[in-house]
Amino acid sequence: MLSADILPFFRAWIRDPLRVAAVAPSGPAASSLMAQEITAETGPVIELGPGTGVFTRALLDRGVRQQNLTLVEYGSDFIPLLQQRFPGARVLWMDAAWLVREKLFEGAPVGAVVSGLGLLTMPPGKVLAILGGAFAYLRPGGAFYQITYGPRCPVPDAILDHLDLQASCIGQTYRNLPPASVYRISRRPPCA
Repeated sequence: MLSADILPFFRAWIRDPLRVAAVAPSGPAASSLMAQEITAETGPVIELGPGTGVFTRALLDRGVRQQNLTLVEYGSDFIPLLQQRFPGARVLWMDAAWLVREKLFEGAPVGAVVSGLGLLTMPPGKVLAILGGAFAYLRPGGAFYQITYGPRCPVPDAILDHLDLQASCIGQTYRNLPPASVYRISRRPPCA
């Protein structure tokens, strides 16, 4: 996290605390945790709510090319910053709930979706739209990675069941303000 990112992030949080999930960008420990299972071989990656780009940097550190990144950000304050920092990435100013309506890719080539969105503060219908849209782009074996500052997965069991998904915590860190956990959400294996 760059110290210069704290003030714009905090200002965005003050303006709309329900839309910005935390008062400051995630730190290096949370960013590393978020990107730990993603490599250059993962293929295209969609990042939801990149903010100032802390997870984006972690993805680049793991070998993901900027050309393989699609950054979906609703906060207009962050769009010019993301475009300047990651000129090779596709930066889209849109609500992540619109994923299902957009044609970002042909077929389902995406290997991972990384989400910094505050799902805990969203209505269930919006969470359902975000996950449904993301999984429409994820190839078999692809996963959705979600950070949370709460004690459990931020996606309710009813939504996971409805979409035939499963969630597992891949790690947590207390070296973040606030402490954070990352969940991998994936399709349930077919019953034998």
